[in-house]
Amino acid sequence: QVQLVESGGGLVQAGGSLRLSCAASIRTFRSYAMGWFRQAPGKEREFVAAISWSGGTTDYANSVKGRFTISRDNTKNTVYLRMNSLKPEDTAIYYCAATRSLVVVTTTPDYWGQGTQVTVSS
Repeated sequence: QVQLVESGGGLVQAGGSLRLSCAASIRTFRSYAMGWFRQAPGKEREFVAAISWSGGTTDYANSVKGRFTISRDNTKNTVYLRMNSLKPEDTAIYYCAATRSLVVVTTTPDYWGQGTQVTVSS
């Protein structure tokens, strides 16, 4: 049973920063590529960032490149999303995602977290 628990969401002003965390209860965490997706009100869920099992490869949506950084700590079974220079259009529910894969995965994952709300005020 894989469980992903996100934390770190909240309300922030435009230009501010947040760091999301995702704690994974996966026995073989190193076998999983991890990622973040988001869903804004009235919109489809979209890819944000992904990281390979080792952390050596990352990928980002064009809309967040240069502002967001994904990382992971395999000793803590945790993946992070550092979000800087936040914009009102970044407002969404952010979901942690896990896929059993050695390469980055930017499409529908095997497992989802329950999501954490990020709201950016203008």
